[in-house]
Amino acid sequence: MAQSAPERPAVGVGVGVLVTDSAHPGCVLLGKRRSAMGRGKYQLPGGHLEFGETWEECALREVMEEAGVRLVNLSFASVVNSVRLDEQYHYVTIIMRGELDRTRSGEPENLEPDKNEGWTWTCWDEFPPEEKLFLPLAGLRQQGYRPFSDTQTQH
Repeated sequence: MAQSAPERPAVGVGVGVLVTDSAHPGCVLLGKRRSAMGRGKYQLPGGHLEFGETWEECALREVMEEAGVRLVNLSFASVVNSVRLDEQYHYVTIIMRGELDRTRSGEPENLEPDKNEGWTWTCWDEFPPEEKLFLPLAGLRQQGYRPFSDTQTQH
């Protein structure tokens, strides 16, 4: 009987969301992880893409589950391939961008305190250093992605 190849861990698919708000120009919603993978690193709201779910549905669901807010003007921002073989971590993370729906939402709340220390509005240009960012967010910064043009940050 032929030997089969050793099982490899599966590649995960995640969705991260750049949540913006006109009341916080130039800022995105940022939390600090409590989960084992990436503990203490800064992260965007987001999570696993579920079977049959669109990227938009996942982004809306995760932001509601984690921060209790609704989004409008949701769009694709980027995609990041994060690999750490020594940690058995490989995720493809789709980054979406959406604005806080002020007509149906208040300020974000930390609805998963076991996974996240809390949410803060953090200016994109005043981010923590890259080594303090969770892998997908660090990858997005390495790409040179800029969520705000000069006109968007001048309110």
